[in-house]
Amino acid sequence: MQVEITTLDRTSAGSAELPDELFAVKPRADIMARVVHWQLSRRRAGTHSTKGLNDVQGTTKKPYRQKGTGNARQGSLRAPQFRGGGVAHGPVPHSHAYSLNKKVRRLGLISALSQKQAEGKLVVIDITGGGTKTNELAKKLKALGWRSALIVDRAVDKGFLRSSRNIPGVDVLPTIGANVYDILRHDVLAITAAGIDGLKERLNGTELRAEGSAS
Repeated sequence: MQVEITTLDRTSAGSAELPDELFAVKPRADIMARVVHWQLSRRRAGTHSTKGLNDVQGTTKKPYRQKGTGNARQGSLRAPQFRGGGVAHGPVPHSHAYSLNKKVRRLGLISALSQKQAEGKLVVIDITGGGTKTNELAKKLKALGWRSALIVDRAVDKGFLRSSRNIPGVDVLPTIGANVYDILRHDVLAITAAGIDGLKERLNGTELRAEGSAS
């Protein structure tokens, strides 16, 4: 499908072709949910930890003799039932990451792109001349009515990245870093013409980036 390319100054810069196999597929909400869960699981630190009986400092002496006291048998004051004792079956550091089939990840990304296009929230943008000043770029994005936007380019310009870094609600990613979670959590998805070519190459290939890694 042919779509108009818009500049940051709200003028037309020609048209671009959006391939139907990437931007006109029926969105699969279940697949997108699986991919988002996979991404967030990979981003979890997994550093939660508690001290068990062997980790708590204290005496190893038996509190009192085994029989004849009338009390329940006890072997250590570091046991969970005593104040200051260790935690029974508490969490230990571990990774929450798990594997997800590349075909599922690919379909999830295509579904997210197609959903933004179906909702009319996908924009093909020309970011040349966006300015190197944060204030200047913020005014242009405000004029476009973008409060929450993800801008995807094939290779993000360092100057544009610096100027957009401190604008609330605006994120910039290269095509290799485009992922389902960031696409869905932003209201507007803006892709450059070069970004469309990058997505076509990425999604028509056999490799997919580990989207769940922190970025």
